[in-house]
Amino acid sequence: MQKAAQASEPLLLLFDGDCLLCDGVVQWLAAHDQQDRLRFASLQSALGQRLLRAHGLPSEYRASVVAIAEPVALQESAAVLQVLQALGGYWRVLAFGGRLIPSFLRDALYKFVARNRYRWFGHRKAGEACALPTPALRARLLA
Repeated sequence: MQKAAQASEPLLLLFDGDCLLCDGVVQWLAAHDQQDRLRFASLQSALGQRLLRAHGLPSEYRASVVAIAEPVALQESAAVLQVLQALGGYWRVLAFGGRLIPSFLRDALYKFVARNRYRWFGHRKAGEACALPTPALRARLLA
């Protein structure tokens, strides 16, 4: 397993811009990132597409969030744990505890939620406008 970025470097989180669960999580993260360590871009954006290609992932990839901690692209539960680590404080303790769980179990849970997220939380239809981001989130959106 490769090491992710050092604590001083921002962590870029690529998320499914059509997923309402993902959108809500990104808004929550932006509000709780006290150390200003997270940046966000949708998987569908030009930046997201370039980064997917650069890390060997297909352009239609939507199965997971991707945490870019150069030179590594983390996916599924590893991405979630890296985001929690970046939040610091008690979230870092939760990330440490999560790493004690075998990745095949963590990833199975992640995939179960990912498969059902549109049905449980909804998604944007083609051409449907997204909500305007808060000023805190707008400052962190890269694309």
